[in-house]
Formats: sequence, C-alpha cells, structure tokens
Amino acid sequence: MSVVERPFDLVLFDLDGTLIDSVPQLALAVNRMLVECGFDEVPEALVRTWVGNGADKLVQRALQHVGAGEELFATARPAFGRHYDACLLEGLEMYQGVAATLARLDAAGYRLAVVTNKPTSFVQPILDALDIGRHFALWLGGNCLPEKKPHPAPLLHACHELQVAATRTLMVGDSENDVLAAKAAGMQVVGLTYGYNYGRPIADSQPDWVFEHFSGLDTILPG
Repeated sequence: MSVVERPFDLVLFDLDGTLIDSVPQLALAVNRMLVECGFDEVPEALVRTWVGNGADKLVQRALQHVGAGEELFATARPAFGRHYDACLLEGLEMYQGVAATLARLDAAGYRLAVVTNKPTSFVQPILDALDIGRHFALWLGGNCLPEKKPHPAPLLHACHELQVAATRTLMVGDSENDVLAAKAAGMQVVGLTYGYNYGRPIADSQPDWVFEHFSGLDTILPG
C-alpha cells in the first residue's frame, strides 16, 4: 500500500470569513453603536459590505454612511468595541464543513494555527465557544505582533514558533490580505470565495487554489 506524501506540515487559518461568519455579531455591534450615537440602524447586508479591513475602518464606514462627522469617531469606536464584546458569541456559527475538516486534519497529524487580524481578546472566546480551540497548536491575534496581515510577519512568526518551514506551510484565507501575506512569506495559499474580500473575487488575488467550500481542503491535504 503506497503512502501519499503530504505537501504541508502546518496549516494556518484566517478566522473571520474563513472559519466563522462574524457579520451577524458585527452588525449588532454597529447598530447598537449607531443608536447610542443617535442614528438609525442599518441592514446587516449593508454592514457585510463594510467588513474586511478591521474595526476602525468598519466604524468609519458606518459613520460616513449616516453622515456623521469625523470627530464622532473618538466616541463611536470605543462604543463599538464595548457592544461587540457584549454580543461576540450571540448566534456564533462556523461555516459548513469547518468542524469536520479541522477535526480530520488534527487527527491526521497536521499542525494547525490561527493567524487573524482580529484583536487578541476576542479570539480565544470564539475558539472556545465553538469547541475548536483544541485543534490549534497556536493562535495569533492582530495585536500579538507590531505588524498585521498583509505583512508576512505573523505568518512567519507562527512558522518559527511551531518550527515548520514556510515552504511546508499552507495559508488558508478569504481576502487579499491573506494572499499577499502568504506570498510575501514564501508559502502557498488557498483563497475561499465565501468570505469578506471587499466585494472582489478572491481569484483576482491569484491564490494557488480557489475553493467555494471549506471542505475543498480535503482535496489537497491528504489524511
């Protein structure tokens, strides 16, 4: 019986738009922030188009939409953080296939890690609530290092900590930031089509593979 040689030893995952759909919670926080600041709520579908460049940009886009002045940001940004912290786990769900694929990869002996720009304080509660934290040897939040994706430093730091070469590491994400970071780090990358890429097809960023479903990883990561 022949043994299929694995092309990778370590798999790095983005979080928002890759493992979880965080838009419902972000929309709740945005709307509670807007109401607190004296504005009407906005549809979740609209908030979805604002996600993908971090919390500061999300709040700025919300304020621009309602016609608020830039000076309100100093009040709105901490209000958003407070509300997001309160609703972080409300209705939280993984994308289809995530739980099963993570469990399979973990059982097969792959090293797994999360590399996200999401603030560190939010990451572990999400992983624990979904009961997937046990699969990861490491996770890095957006303020663990001075640089964030698309800078390659977080990806290379994960490789260093887990003692795996970048050439033996696969990045899995949903945005151009993930693709740029992986290419700069010298590693191959999967682009998922269902996440938050500012309304542009992830294929435009030219990842090595493009999958419509998380379970597509099963085709390139043998057991």
